[in-house]
Formats: sequence, C-alpha cells, structure tokens
Amino acid sequence: MRVGELAKRSGVPVPTIKYYLREGLLPAGVLTSPNQAHYDEEHLRRLKLVRALMEVGGLSIATVREVLTAIDTRDESLHHKLGAVQEAISQPGPAELDPLAIKDVQEFFGRHGQTECVDVTESNVTHMLAAALSAARSLGHNDFRDLLDPYLEGLRIIAQADLEYVVRHTSPDDVIEAMVVGTLMGDTVLKAVRRLAHAQVSGEVLSDRIVPGEGV
Repeated sequence: MRVGELAKRSGVPVPTIKYYLREGLLPAGVLTSPNQAHYDEEHLRRLKLVRALMEVGGLSIATVREVLTAIDTRDESLHHKLGAVQEAISQPGPAELDPLAIKDVQEFFGRHGQTECVDVTESNVTHMLAAALSAARSLGHNDFRDLLDPYLEGLRIIAQADLEYVVRHTSPDDVIEAMVVGTLMGDTVLKAVRRLAHAQVSGEVLSDRIVPGEGV
C-alpha cells in the first residue's frame, strides 16, 4: 500500500506518518520509484502501536523509541522484554529524593527478596517509587510507606491477570503488543477502577464519619 492508503487504514495523517518515518519510529517502506514507497501490514501494525503509545499512553518521542528498541531486541525472554518496556515507560520526575524514602524503598524490596536494590536511581521503576514516597514525606505523610506491602499483595493478583491476558495471544508480535499496550492501558484502567473501589468502600466505611470540627 502507498502512504495515502496507510494513512486511511490507520487513521494517522500523512504528515504525521512522515514525521514518524523521519524520527525512526516507523521503518522505511520499500521504494517502488524515486518518489514512491510501498508499505505492508507490518508497517500498519507498527504505526497503530506508535500512535497508541503517543496519543493514549502520552509518551514522548524519546520514550517511544526506547519502548520500540526493547520490543525489537531479539533473543530475550518475554520476562526481560516486559522489564525493559516498564523501565522505558516509567519516567521519574526531577524531585529530590528524601534519604528516608530511599531507605523505605530499599527495605521494602529487601522484605520481598530483592536485595539488589542498593541504588534506587539505577532503575526508573524504583526511582519513581522513591520519588512518590519522598513527596508523601514532604507533605507529612511519613507512614505512607505502610501501604507498600498491602499494595503489593493486591497488585500481585492484578499482575497475574495481566500476564494471563498477555500469554493468551499466540504469535510473538501479538504477545509483545499485548504486553506494551496492556501495561499502558492497564495503568489508566487501574486509576479509574481504583476510584470506583474508593467510592464503594468509602460508602461502607466512611458514610457515618464526620470530619473533625464539623457538625454538632
């Protein structure tokens, strides 16, 4: 297919496709003439993935490039690919890390058998966690760390569901795409469903509670 048909089938405008090509996010087509190139179903698939990563996942060009590099790396287990993808999409902010928050993260990982977490900044994921705990401490919520263990317990159930979704796909490309899109979309869905759970539980637990200082 030519670039016009690729745009029509993907819903991505031609100028955007050309931008993705210049940025190396989309492989070049096969030249059929000096000014024409042919694109196939693999280009369409990659284009839809790039669009999802940028428009739905909100990732930057640089981060999308990291994700695609992780996907395209050969001879790696799906476990390592998932780790590489998660590292790429986990972008900690520039906030200064509280030493006590760093210690909280190290102790948390140590409790769960991952004693290699010495420098939290070596991993985007651990850095992001330390940044969140640092922000909580700056607001006076030093005990927010107490939520880490119950969070992990609940999220292991969710992780199992995620991976069962991934492995139900058969071809390697489908598995990898499910892994990437599922991770990004899963983060968004978890936020929404968590708020629904909060509404349900607060109705059960807090409906009769009065804020101190209010009421009679």
